[in-house]
Amino acid sequence: MIFTIAARELRSLFLSPLAWAVLAVVQFILAYLFLSQIDAYLIWQPRLAAIEGAPGVSDIIIAPLLADAAIVLLLVTPLMTMRVLSEERRNRTLSLLFSAPVSMTEIIIGKYLGVLAFFLIMLGLLALMPLALLAGTDLDLGKLAAGLLGLALLLAAFTAIGLFMSALTEQPTIAAISTFGLLLLLWIIDWAGNSDGQASGLFSYLSMLRHYQTLLKGLFHSTDVVYYLLIIFLFLGLSIRRLDADRLSH
Repeated sequence: MIFTIAARELRSLFLSPLAWAVLAVVQFILAYLFLSQIDAYLIWQPRLAAIEGAPGVSDIIIAPLLADAAIVLLLVTPLMTMRVLSEERRNRTLSLLFSAPVSMTEIIIGKYLGVLAFFLIMLGLLALMPLALLAGTDLDLGKLAAGLLGLALLLAAFTAIGLFMSALTEQPTIAAISTFGLLLLLWIIDWAGNSDGQASGLFSYLSMLRHYQTLLKGLFHSTDVVYYLLIIFLFLGLSIRRLDADRLSH
């Protein structure tokens, strides 16, 4: 039943002009950034050739591209998750979900996987850009794999947070603004407390950016993966509890 709900959610996304518009705009922006990084690399290449241990294609083109992609997707995720549950609440169709022979867990996970599948399709299209460089140069596939894994985990966490915010309100605009605010807070939270070592350590651990930067460098630490999994399970659990409370109130 979970996959039926996920397929229905993904299909409804692609029936929306918003999804196609977001997909086109994001790909256009990322393609422009990708070509800009290639142009910069070609300019620097003669100087880099004379430097021992100089950064290569993965460091100059792929890592900045994936870093920029994370910022773009942070801005886009609220637009794609704002209607998932808030529109059901606004249209008074939540009662139909509650009367269906499915659990709240199945509803939340199904909707989550449907939206996440959309973002993974976007990620797959993005991955084709650096992979195209294999035709003319050598890539550090380990760094590329770590960066793509980090971006996939980041998107999964973004989607879980957006789904929870959508479950709290019947106004998609409020859900989008709340999602963006929380994502931005978790992105820059390590900017605070820099003068206090203990506080800085806590904020650094809570920062999505810090864990993502580690993976962009090609360094795989289980603590980074566990961090994103905790974020995902936490907000999915909160969404399930919120929907369950709505069901009991009906």
